[in-house]
This record gives sequence, C-alpha cells and structure tokens, in this order.
Amino acid sequence: MPGRDEGTAAAVEPRNNHKQAPRLAVNTICRLQSLAQWWVRLNHAPHTEIRTLPAGREWRPHGTPEEVRVHDFIIKELGRAVPYGVYDIAANAGWVSLGINNDTATFAVETIRRWWYGAGRIRYPEAKYLVITADGGGSNGSRVKLWKRELYQLAREIGIEIKMHHLPPGTSKWNKIEHRLFSYISQNWRATPLVSYRVIVDLISATTTKTGLTVHCELDDTAYPKGINVSDEDMDAINMTRADFHGEWNYTIRPGDRSDRAVDS
Repeated sequence: MPGRDEGTAAAVEPRNNHKQAPRLAVNTICRLQSLAQWWVRLNHAPHTEIRTLPAGREWRPHGTPEEVRVHDFIIKELGRAVPYGVYDIAANAGWVSLGINNDTATFAVETIRRWWYGAGRIRYPEAKYLVITADGGGSNGSRVKLWKRELYQLAREIGIEIKMHHLPPGTSKWNKIEHRLFSYISQNWRATPLVSYRVIVDLISATTTKTGLTVHCELDDTAYPKGINVSDEDMDAINMTRADFHGEWNYTIRPGDRSDRAVDS
C-alpha cells in the first residue's frame, strides 16, 4: 500500500465531560551535558507540555492516520511526567530520569546522582570535580537554597568538588544540549500520543542519531514534595566559596565542612 507523511486524525471521543476528560502533561525540566572527564554542564529549560494530541507528522500507509482524542484535556489518571536529563558530550550519551510529580531541586540533584553512579563515575573514574553550568532559574536556580543544600549533600556523598556556573538570563538556548539531545527526543516522538509513562520512557530510550547518540531513560517514582524550607543555619553550614566574578552565579561547593574552607564565601 503506498504511503506518505501523515499527521493524526481526531476520532476517539472521550466519554467523560470536559473537566474529567484526561490529558498527560509533561514538564521538560533540566538537562545535563558532560564536556570532559569531570566537566558537566546543566541546562534548565522552560516547562513544555506534552499532550495527547501530538504535534508533527510520521510516515504511515496512506489514509491510516493515528487516531487520537478529539479534545486535549487533562488525564488525571495518568498523572504528570517530569523529564530531567543528562547529556555526556564526550560519550554522545544521554540520561533521562522521568519523575511523576513535582519539579524540585531535590529531584534535580537526584538525577545528577543517578547519572553519576550509573554512568559518570564508570566513564570517568579519575574525576576530581564536576563543573556544572545551569540556567539561573527554575529548580536549579542561582537563588534556590534547596539546590545548593542538595548539591552540598551530593558533594559530601561522592567526595569531589562541584563547581557551579549559572547561565546569564536569556542565554539558555546557547547550551548545545538543546540541539544534540532534546531536539532529537522531540523528533523521535512526533505524531505519537504520549498516553503512559511506559510510552514516554520507551520513546526517549529509543532516540538515536546517525552520529551514534544513545539515551538511557528510567522512571523515578519518588514523591518530591514542594515547599521545603532551608534555614539560614543550613545555608551557613554549606562549604561554598563564591568566585570573584559574579559570585551569585559562580561558586564552588566542597565536600568538607565549612571550617575546611580557606576563603569564606
């Protein structure tokens, strides 16, 4: 049967009313990329909703478009999916954790932790520190106290320094991860209804390119509550040194105690 590029066709009418009709919302949260053995770049992107009415076109037999719902309403039964990704430039390999509830600093750092134990320390056993570049806002924002506290706990756990650099406002799209990882993930799931966590995990994991990109994706079903307060005492205990140049964006977090610092931040 001859085929051509076809989009989707609205054919499945939900039985519930509009308020109860389902939709799956996915927030594209944070992306990491590694430039060298111990150099990691982190990029926070604006939230992006992924709907059951998918965008794009895919090759299918002529006259047989994928049937989807007529209306794109929230599917409460399916919940929320929150991808947070790592991209290793040296290995041309991605790592994505798919959360199920909130975008928080704890979830962001947990994804870094999973990448480190699952791939980072294996590829780069001689790493002495991580250099992370991130957006200035969102869950990994430069003014988020919980982000700094969680990074400090991670540094103490893995025993190496974390050098943090936040991108200036309006420059997040300069990060190459936008063009080397997540653009291909978007292309891979075009014209595909994202109706379950398994579908999303499989589509992300199946993302490849002619240059050899591979992506590992796993579901993180941990509950990450919002509204966790970090006291001034907790912040004072963080072994953090601010750089001379824009210290609010550039700082180093060391695994030792605050008293180990040679220079107070």
